[in-house]
Amino acid sequence: MTSERSDSGTKPPTDPPLRATEREPSLVLINTGDGKGKSTAAFGTAIRALARGWSVAVVQFLKSGDWSVGEEAVGRDLGIDWWALGDGFTWDSDDMDETEAVARTAWQHAKDVIGSGAYELVVLDEVTYPINWGWVDISDAVDTIVSRPESVTVILTGRDAPQQLIDVADTVTEMRKVKHAFDRGVMARRGIDY
Repeated sequence: MTSERSDSGTKPPTDPPLRATEREPSLVLINTGDGKGKSTAAFGTAIRALARGWSVAVVQFLKSGDWSVGEEAVGRDLGIDWWALGDGFTWDSDDMDETEAVARTAWQHAKDVIGSGAYELVVLDEVTYPINWGWVDISDAVDTIVSRPESVTVILTGRDAPQQLIDVADTVTEMRKVKHAFDRGVMARRGIDY
């Protein structure tokens, strides 16, 4: 696309964008990076899919059902099958072996949800963390994604997405932190962060 800089900013493009000509029955999307919005974007896509009549599931790998996050309540009300199977932040864990076991159980559930073919969209929220910590085998994760039923789109979220996942994804978006209130000591806010 051609755009030129002017005194008032960037001019709108005048060349037509690339024309897409292929249709795929499903895609793999990854929202990664150190910026805010990875899960938020995934849940926005989940709502978009629901509005199109898709069956949608969410499996959360850090947040537990005890957190009562806003998106879970709304998602359930709208018809999303939602499993908050995490054990919270690792630095709050009293028993890391138990925290790891919870993550492994969540992964097995996620595999079953994906493999069932019952959902057209499955969001694996914050799944990169247990993968990067070695609690979920990266080869198993890649195999599950690659061998999913043809109609199942998967969105994976979390920082530091492993290259093996990036390689099999169709769309990868990196959220980059420019500035975050937490950096100056501001606590996470209900309605904004959870």
